[in-house]
Amino acid sequence: MRVPVHMPKLGYDMTEGRIESWLVAVGGEVRRGEPLAEIETDKIVIEMESLATGTLVEITHPAGEDMIPVGEVIGYLEDGN
Repeated sequence: MRVPVHMPKLGYDMTEGRIESWLVAVGGEVRRGEPLAEIETDKIVIEMESLATGTLVEITHPAGEDMIPVGEVIGYLEDGN
């Protein structure tokens, strides 16, 4: 089953963020709680943890793009079910 990965809200005032880098390549596996990407806000760069275990099957927003609204899908994991 494909599980969407959303731009997280990493702070009370955060409305958008930029993907600084993907720490897992398409085809790579990640476990829940492991770092998946580095997200840049207007204040910091922070590692975003995966909320699910699976294989990263698609990146819809590559690193370095313009700011992305909180909640927008940035990629998909395949959870194996």
